[in-house]
Amino acid sequence: MATVSEWISGMRPRTLPNSIVPVAVGTALAFALDGFVWWKALLALVVSMALQVGVNFANDYSDGVKGTDTAERTGPTRLTATGLAAPGRVLAAALGSFAFAGLVGLVLVATTSWWLLLVGAVAIAAAWYYTGGRTPYGYRGLGEVSVFVFFGVVAVVGTVFVQLEAAPWQAWTASVPVGLLSCAVLVINNLRDIPTDRETGKITLAVRLGEAGTRRLYAAMLVAAFAVALALVAVSWWVPLVLLAAPLAVPPLRRVLGGQTGRDLVLGLGETGRLQMAFGALFSLGLLLG
Repeated sequence: MATVSEWISGMRPRTLPNSIVPVAVGTALAFALDGFVWWKALLALVVSMALQVGVNFANDYSDGVKGTDTAERTGPTRLTATGLAAPGRVLAAALGSFAFAGLVGLVLVATTSWWLLLVGAVAIAAAWYYTGGRTPYGYRGLGEVSVFVFFGVVAVVGTVFVQLEAAPWQAWTASVPVGLLSCAVLVINNLRDIPTDRETGKITLAVRLGEAGTRRLYAAMLVAAFAVALALVAVSWWVPLVLLAAPLAVPPLRRVLGGQTGRDLVLGLGETGRLQMAFGALFSLGLLLG
């Protein structure tokens, strides 16, 4: 039976910036546009984090029962593949996380717009079918598209919408760098897994592009995130504060462009998460000061 620490590792906490940053940026933008509602921002954060945990457990379950995860894979604990937890328990954890996200989300739906119910349903379906079902789209190189849409566009614009009840252009623009950094987390993760994914038939975008192409894609995403964020200087002259996070991009870029593999890229994944959090904090601060 898995221990508490193994369950926590199975939640893949290093991916949580994917769910925290977009809500922080969206809330800061709502504040800058005079529409901040603290309790809606808090509920949006709970929903986002619950979905992230749910998708992590769902991936653990689906990859484990399909045999595309193995006990020897480098990275966070695989509960299903290693046999630390029964598949049914991991599935229950995933479904429980999705159900919790849905219940909390219903409060936002009831107090904002019933259209959000459809958005939430699509988000949960996307989370499940990333690696679940007969033809998971994550095995077809479409994972980065989903991450950009749901942990970038939907999360940022949705956070702004529930507070302003509008989706201004600033929200759409702010969602781009957030989505790019979320994608960068997935790209470096899949770069690490290219050898095992190729062997098991999991055709991620990294497998399609190959190591050299994936390494260039990762670097391009980091550069583009900073460049697009600076476009919001039109909202606040303080947005260039994000450049203070640039030094944090250097260590993971050195790892990726320097050809490192395996456990070295696990360290790079953590470094990318720290970059993502620092970028999100500075981006949010810049919007707040505007």
